[in-house]
Amino acid sequence: MARTGDLFGNLARKAAREDASTSARHGTPGEAGYTAASIEVLEGLEPVRRRPGMYIGGTDEAALHHLFAEVLDNAMDEAVAGHATFIDVRLEGTGFLSVTDNGRGIPVDPHPKFPKKSALEVILTTLHAGGKFDSGAYQTSGGLHGVGVSVVNALAERLEVEVARGQVLYRQIYERGHPTGKLEQVGKVSNRRGTNVRFKPDEQIFGKGAAFKPARLFKMARAKAYLFGGVEIRWRCAPELLGADSAIPAEATFHFPGGLKDFLVQDIAGKDLVAEQIFSGKVEKPGGHGSLEWAITWLGLDDGFVHSYCNTIPTPDGGTHEAGLRAALARGLKDHAERIGQAKRAAQITSEDVMTSCAAIVSVFLREPEFQGQNKGRLMTTEASRIVEGSLRDSFDHWLADSPSAAGKLLDFVIERAEERLRRRAEKDVQRKAASRKLRLPGKLADCTNATSEGSEIFIVEGDSAGGSAKQARDRATQAVLPLRGKILNVANATRDKLAANAQLSDLVLALGCGTGTHYKEQDLRYEKVIVMTDADVDGAHIASLLITFFYRQMPKLVEGGHLYLAVPPLYRLTQGTTQVYARDDAHRDELMAKVLTGKGKVEVSRFKGLGEMMPAQLKETTMDKEKRNLLRVVVLEEDQPATSDSVERLMGNKPEARFAFIQERAAFAAAADLVVL
Repeated sequence: MARTGDLFGNLARKAAREDASTSARHGTPGEAGYTAASIEVLEGLEPVRRRPGMYIGGTDEAALHHLFAEVLDNAMDEAVAGHATFIDVRLEGTGFLSVTDNGRGIPVDPHPKFPKKSALEVILTTLHAGGKFDSGAYQTSGGLHGVGVSVVNALAERLEVEVARGQVLYRQIYERGHPTGKLEQVGKVSNRRGTNVRFKPDEQIFGKGAAFKPARLFKMARAKAYLFGGVEIRWRCAPELLGADSAIPAEATFHFPGGLKDFLVQDIAGKDLVAEQIFSGKVEKPGGHGSLEWAITWLGLDDGFVHSYCNTIPTPDGGTHEAGLRAALARGLKDHAERIGQAKRAAQITSEDVMTSCAAIVSVFLREPEFQGQNKGRLMTTEASRIVEGSLRDSFDHWLADSPSAAGKLLDFVIERAEERLRRRAEKDVQRKAASRKLRLPGKLADCTNATSEGSEIFIVEGDSAGGSAKQARDRATQAVLPLRGKILNVANATRDKLAANAQLSDLVLALGCGTGTHYKEQDLRYEKVIVMTDADVDGAHIASLLITFFYRQMPKLVEGGHLYLAVPPLYRLTQGTTQVYARDDAHRDELMAKVLTGKGKVEVSRFKGLGEMMPAQLKETTMDKEKRNLLRVVVLEEDQPATSDSVERLMGNKPEARFAFIQERAAFAAAADLVVL
């Protein structure tokens, strides 16, 4: 028998041989080859060149232009701090880009921790070195990690920096992050101060032919000028880099005292607005703890957008400042609705409804902001949400109160967005249910036997009594009848919840089968004609107007397609001997008595109280027979669209003062016609 020690020894030697064999096959070091010498230490800026994506997000076009953003941000920090009034941006035909400011200039004296190097060289060659860590140097700034300009230096084929400070001009040159020589004094300057950084991206990093795009640089520089109205940014570009038809000028100066309002006006040029007034303003927090500037409007036909910035740094991924913006606008609008007695209509409003068409630019300045990642795409500072929401709420409340017309238009617009959202959700629920079971038609619908919509028509009548007569008078093959009980809901001033809960309108939509709003489908309409048939009196006219309003608001394409009609039932029956005729109204009655019933004998005049009083044969003869009846098609001419929309809103909307004004304007007409208002 083998000894236990020998057995384990043999197993160990076998495992060692297998490790060596595996290492040889796969090229991986075994335990013996993994030593302290295997640990590589990257010094200086070498980590940036090895892994540029960790610092600028990659090596694509966006990352390339991020280099410009880093240098421009440093110059903007000087301007925001009050030390610079202008910034020069110049793109040369050689591919070099330079950014110059007239600020204090980067310090050039020896650094206390590195006495053999100037502070300038330390900043350009050391990660996490800069003046942004000392709150005494900058109250607010964009570059807080101390890696911006050093990363640019690391990823530049060549970088030249000039500093004018203390009436002396200094210069130092770098290649791929390494200085080619010591900081040198160029000479005396009496009328110059600030920093100039001139660099060219390294093709070893960004690929052969990598170059800045003039249009992109132009837009970035202009945006910075909007963000801080006190700075002037001068743009110059080599003409050979611009095409003959380029919209980018070779030279331009950006200076926008109006700040973000000017920015927004430029962004929304040519677009329809819900209200012409732009909500804009600026608030400085006491004690230098930050500031907020904003410009906001709402687009009538386009999707909205939010451009947010922190310390002039764009935050395309949003963050806490955008969360504060959304909360302030949604709560402010709902509070305004409550103040003017519209709380029920606005109850369903969410921040999504407010922001869908909102075009906003918001810029916040904070002392020590926290970003997600070196690219600073998302602001994470919790305090920003509180600052933005608190500052905006007060200003938004005042703006709504001071601009009642704009506030009313905005509230109505947002409520419509909320109703549309709820409608889409309800229709999705219906579609989901319809997928699992057959769609059932309303119980009171007497449908026709025609299997296609062509030649088919549906009569919408008021009440079961009229419905009974109509069902007996109809042509069963082509005519359907749907009775509705009394006056339907006025959709022009009803909330989406009420509309969705209304059984009569649900039955009507179900019977037609074509859907409502943006989900209306012409091919699914079950009838060629939709005929509103109500009593020939004031109540009947009111019910007809409510139904027309429903179709105009909820199914406008049904009206545009020429499918909506009004039946013309008689109000009177006139009998003279064996002669019997029907009159639509008082004027028609008088006309018939004067021109038709001229023979001898007394004329008996019977007034129908409603369609339910008519015998089925009479209803068929006067109103439903396709050969004898009269129908009125409901149309809205294109040139009459604005006036029609205004009339519907004025007479059927939720503002009684508008209807009262309408009555007052026509008081003389009512008196002249000797009308009695009951």
